[in-house]
Amino acid sequence: MRYLLSLLALTGVVPAAEKPTPVGEGSNKVAAIQASLYAGKASIRQAVGYELDEGIVVVELKLIPAAGQKIAINRDDFLLRSDRDGQRATPYAPTQIADGAVLVVKTVGGGGSVGSESRGPVWGGLGGGMPRRMPGNGSGIGNSAGTTEAQAEMKDIPEGKDKQDPLLTALEKKILPEKEIAEPATGQLYFLMEGKQKTKDIELLYKTSAGRVSVRFK
Repeated sequence: MRYLLSLLALTGVVPAAEKPTPVGEGSNKVAAIQASLYAGKASIRQAVGYELDEGIVVVELKLIPAAGQKIAINRDDFLLRSDRDGQRATPYAPTQIADGAVLVVKTVGGGGSVGSESRGPVWGGLGGGMPRRMPGNGSGIGNSAGTTEAQAEMKDIPEGKDKQDPLLTALEKKILPEKEIAEPATGQLYFLMEGKQKTKDIELLYKTSAGRVSVRFK
């Protein structure tokens, strides 16, 4: 067996060990959160069962009310931010990922580069709501005093496309439900984070009546 493993290593066919899923937790006197971060295609497929467009980040979490507390879950109380470039993203609804119109995202710069378009990603199959504007990491970052942001523009989907699909069904089943809870609730949240991000730079924030709960991943 030792000889076989050595031979496989020499020929380069020994599979690399899978990286562990980044996890984190945080709490205050109102609630506690245990969360896992899925950012790569393989890990997202593991969490969702399907591949999502590049740039979509999945946070799977358990929201735990403190003893004697009731929480009305509102997904817009969650925020995903990046230390790297200041991006701040609120969760997307399943229909904004798997149904409706096509969402085209481009990055424009402030200051001397207002209106310039970067190599931002193109998002397919997004819709079901008004487009959001988020900070981005366009070409002006680090080279200009202005700010940058990702602008979303809605485009019509091709005629004849079936609006309901298995991905939409899966996302609607897995997303964190919006309801009042007195017991732990679990579910997923879906965010758009443009550009390459390192786990250590990502922070999940949850707004409560006692202030924000911060979750860092490692």
